[in-house]
Amino acid sequence: MSRPEHLAPPEIYYDDQQAKKYLTSTRMNEIQQNLTERALELLCLPPNQKSLLLDLGCGSGLSGDVITEEGHDWVGFDISQAMLNAASSRDVEGDLVLLDLGQGLPLRTGIFDGAISVSAIQWLCNADKTCNDPRKRLASFFSTLYASLIRGSRAVLQFYPDSSDQVDLLLTAAQKAGFSGGLVVDFPNSTRAKKYFLCLTAGPPSSSLPTTNDIRLDTETRKRKKKRNNGISLKSRILAKKERQRRQGREVRPDSKYTGRKRSGKLR
Repeated sequence: MSRPEHLAPPEIYYDDQQAKKYLTSTRMNEIQQNLTERALELLCLPPNQKSLLLDLGCGSGLSGDVITEEGHDWVGFDISQAMLNAASSRDVEGDLVLLDLGQGLPLRTGIFDGAISVSAIQWLCNADKTCNDPRKRLASFFSTLYASLIRGSRAVLQFYPDSSDQVDLLLTAAQKAGFSGGLVVDFPNSTRAKKYFLCLTAGPPSSSLPTTNDIRLDTETRKRKKKRNNGISLKSRILAKKERQRRQGREVRPDSKYTGRKRSGKLR
């Protein structure tokens, strides 16, 4: 099957039909949640401290939900109005901005504690319009991202590379903007489960930051750690989120015995 970024520009590909899939697909929900949890893990935020994060390519807000559940505030950017409409319909708690990441981030200097992105930055590598030069778009993206981050903070960008040349293109653009860091590959020996994360520091390299070719091999260790870190049940997290929304004066559906229960074809 053709890769989505080869079919159409993102603002066209992610239309109302695609946005609906993200609202109704349990599988997509689970994938987005797992990737976001891993990105936050690699971000290495200070424990027991609320952070202000960027969610780049936030889509329908599934990644933002995980950020909120971890106790952080966030601002989400996406090029698709349909996906942002889907996020608004779900009453996500982050701020949403319609923006083409390739045009750069119009943000104040040094105010964000970190940034994550799930399945978005590979779109910047495509010349899907005659006016789009991937190198210029990546330069605008990484330079403005670097400027928006507090020095020493991190950005973790998960992506699906089309080739090794595309990986080199992204790494080179990030380094030219001032970032240090490298590539983390989860499950490198698996064709289906392999995941790529660009792990960057805004400034000089940190000894605790993964570098190029860092690899996570121990699947069982990750599963055990995830189980420990997520000891709170899904239902408890949903109830806590609804209570926060009630305190903010939002209209929230009443609790029921079905709250937090998996249902095929519906949101949890």
